[in-house]
Amino acid sequence: MGQAGFEYAQNAFNANVILEKIESYLTAKEPKTNNITALLITYNEIEHIDAVLENIDFADEIIVVDSFSTDGTVERIKAHSEVKFIQREFKNYTDQKAFAMEQASNDWILFLDADERLTPELRNEVIETVNENNEEVSAYYFYRTFMFKKEELRFSGWQSDKNYRLFKKSKVHFTKDRIVHETLIVDGKSDVLKHKLIHYSYKNYEDYKGKMVKYGQMKAIEELPKNYSPNAYHFIVRPLYKFINHYILRLGILDGKKGIIICYLNALGVYSRYKELKRLKSVDKK
Repeated sequence: MGQAGFEYAQNAFNANVILEKIESYLTAKEPKTNNITALLITYNEIEHIDAVLENIDFADEIIVVDSFSTDGTVERIKAHSEVKFIQREFKNYTDQKAFAMEQASNDWILFLDADERLTPELRNEVIETVNENNEEVSAYYFYRTFMFKKEELRFSGWQSDKNYRLFKKSKVHFTKDRIVHETLIVDGKSDVLKHKLIHYSYKNYEDYKGKMVKYGQMKAIEELPKNYSPNAYHFIVRPLYKFINHYILRLGILDGKKGIIICYLNALGVYSRYKELKRLKSVDKK
């Protein structure tokens, strides 16, 4: 074989070389043939804004609609000259996202939250999907991997978490009867992408607690037109069911301490909804 042939064979079967080739293949950027607009809405996202803008830098157009952040987010966004930056008063999530979508120049929309990241594999899948431009499919769900600080939360109700993140502007609209956890109405078929989106939702206890209380209070506004008053069932049974459902039935117990924390705070969000609803109804009676 000779020395040169021996070295070639040795390199061909070298584990590190093989792994490098696999990684190169998986992370290679797919060329685009159709344009994509990436959208974000932000408020005080200083910890995430640079990373998420770098994560979506393959998009042909990037638009950020900010709700007058006060933590330095605005300055960070302005440092990215390729980003179209708009400031607008925040009314609710549905209203803000609908406004952002109206600003897009392209039909294909990639709409992320600031605490979400595409993996290299998902980025390529997004580009491949847009390139294929399947006429029958108008919107795509992304499954999400929930991150508890820097650790993956495998259960606790999040194992089936998915949201629309890629869709055709001309085929969708946001329903106006939801102001939090907005609902996308799709004209046409939906599909699911294979690779998961990384969701850095849990930074620390107080931050996540604040989110759950805020979401609960906004859900109360949605409930206000309904003809009922919160009672013991809403304050005790509904939060308790939320905890049992996520901690026992949806296997939060397998997430250890992380599972207890997340399931408790999710239940707290339900309690906060009815506490705020009771307050709003008492104000209406005055």
